[in-house]
Order: sequence, then C-alpha cells, then structure tokens
Amino acid sequence: MQLVNLSVTDFMAKLASKEPTPGGGSAAALSGVMGISLVQMVANLTLGRKKYADHEGLMNEILKECEGLHQGLLEAIDVDAEAYNQVSAAFGMPKETDAEKEARSAKIQEATKNATVSPFAILTKCLGALKLAHKAIGTSNTNAASDLGVAATSLLSGVSGAWMNILINLPGIKDENFVTDMRKWGEDGVAEASKLWEDINNYVMSEISQ
Repeated sequence: MQLVNLSVTDFMAKLASKEPTPGGGSAAALSGVMGISLVQMVANLTLGRKKYADHEGLMNEILKECEGLHQGLLEAIDVDAEAYNQVSAAFGMPKETDAEKEARSAKIQEATKNATVSPFAILTKCLGALKLAHKAIGTSNTNAASDLGVAATSLLSGVSGAWMNILINLPGIKDENFVTDMRKWGEDGVAEASKLWEDINNYVMSEISQ
C-alpha cells in the first residue's frame, strides 16, 4: 500500500517505527503538502468576499498553480521512500567478484543520485509554493493570516528537511559536477525560501499582533 493512502495515525506509526522508510524525506514532502494545502485554504477563504473582490483573479491564479505542486508533493512522499529503498538494495548487492563489485558500485552511485534528486524535487516544489504564499501578502483574507503563517512555516520546514536529505547524500557521490550543481542549487533555494518566509512571517505577525 502506498504511504499516501494510509490514515494519519498509520502513517505516523510507520514514521515512528524502526523501519528506515518513511523517513525524513517523506516527512519533508508531507510538511510541504500541509503547507500548500493551507495556501489553498487561504485563497479559498478569500474568494467570494466583497472586501477582496479586486484580488479574485490572483486567488484563482494561486489555486490553479497550487494544483500541480500539491499533487507533486503528495507523490514525493512515496517517491522519496522508494529512492531510499533502492539505495539499500544497491548496498545489498553481491560483491564477491570484481564484476560484482563494479556492478554494485555503479548501482550505488545511480541510486544515491536518485535519492538526491528526489529531495531536490521536494525542495523545489516547496519553494514554488512559498512563492505563491508570498503573493497572498496583503491580498488575502486577513482572518486567515495565521493560516498563511503556518503554511509558510510548513513549507520552509519542507525546504529545510529536503536540503538536509540532499546534503547527507552528497559525500557518497563521485560525480563532482553533480555534487557542485546540487550544492549550489540547494543553497540558493534555501536562501530564497528563508527570505520569502521572513516576509510572510513579518506580515502575519503584524496582522495578528494588533
């Protein structure tokens, strides 16, 4: 059974168990799903309100752009778990002969790269969702300001968690160009996400602290 089809209780039980999957990568994706769901909630709570009529077009745009990111992050919960399982399987390959050692090494490299690409996709999607949340500053229902804040915080958690799962894999990858690119893209993404979160958080706190 796919992880996304489990109840919340069953998913958390699996997350708490001694099994390696689901792990931090799947949890980062789940944080992202919760965050983007709240962005959608804020947009839906803004639509149809006379006070925000001028922003209906933007809210509809946000909802439309959220759809693909939402689905992608849901799928990433299982994709990341499977990527880790493939790494484990590669390390379990036979290594008695030179040919077996060579095949095992190549498979480990391939699987580790895939296990790095998976959280990078999570990072990218969470960052995209943060950009949509940022558009809701000053244009969305202020009664849902705290929801927007939780959305941003959940998405930042997704970005940070995905970045950690990228970093832990990089030392095992021999492709230096791949490592350099991933590190640069990841660092840039985390920096941008942190700035977006700061802007949203400042806005939210100014609204709810009045």
